[in-house]
Amino acid sequence: MPRIFRRNLNHKGFTMIELMVVIVILGILAAIIAPRLVGRTDEARITKARVDITNLETALKLYKLDNGVYPTTEQGLQALVEAPETGTAPRNWREGGYLEKNRVPKDPWGNDFVYLSPGVNGDFDLSSYGADGLAGGEGINADVNNWEIQ
Repeated sequence: MPRIFRRNLNHKGFTMIELMVVIVILGILAAIIAPRLVGRTDEARITKARVDITNLETALKLYKLDNGVYPTTEQGLQALVEAPETGTAPRNWREGGYLEKNRVPKDPWGNDFVYLSPGVNGDFDLSSYGADGLAGGEGINADVNNWEIQ
């Protein structure tokens, strides 16, 4: 057999058709999976807001156990990380504060949580105003409120 027609069987690799088949399969998978993941970011932020509000509620309850009262609206959530200097001074403020990282977290959209004490819906009201940072709204802009969390 002439040398030109001899095929070197030791060469290994993929043919162009094999590569195209793999690319098409990956494209089909991406088209199926991507739409399911797109809306999940907003859903994750809403869930994080609920978890953060629950954690702040726990810290506020510990504050009340130590001091007999919740921080006032004026003292705000900052009373959980440093002893308040305005209003009624706490009796037994815990050294190191009531939050693990010794700072008041922002909501998942980078806004401050809204704290009101005494609250309209309970001893205190704690809210995140959602993506738009304004009271009310729907969908991603909807408020997340402590009295609505189960």
